[in-house]
Amino acid sequence: MITTLDTHAYYLDSVLEKNGVLDRYPQTVGLKIQIDVLGIVKWENDAKIFFIEAKKTQLNLHDLGQLWAYCKLCDPEEAYLLSPISLGSLESLFRNLKREDILDFGDKTHVKKMQIGVWDVDGGFINQNSLVPKI
Repeated sequence: MITTLDTHAYYLDSVLEKNGVLDRYPQTVGLKIQIDVLGIVKWENDAKIFFIEAKKTQLNLHDLGQLWAYCKLCDPEEAYLLSPISLGSLESLFRNLKREDILDFGDKTHVKKMQIGVWDVDGGFINQNSLVPKI
């Protein structure tokens, strides 16, 4: 079962508990993290979570740091930081300085990468040309 929820006003642990997957993510208890959009994929004996942080302004290092901390603490399967405007000050960080390494999270055996991009409001999708890293 796939569930997508607007959870910006709720703590992650309470949403996971309500959806019956808190036992898979006990490290989230008490963190008071609020994810803008939470995806939950449940199988019979497993569950994975997916994060989307959506900003109304150009993206900046503060936005990236917030999502990075959430990812390091909660270990979602995938995580996205999106803006309908632009990558903002992160553009230089990725395009000029080539610092995609700061998108890493997970453990040493399974490194994952946050993805940063521009949301096309009219089309309802991520602008693939803006996406960092290119996958």
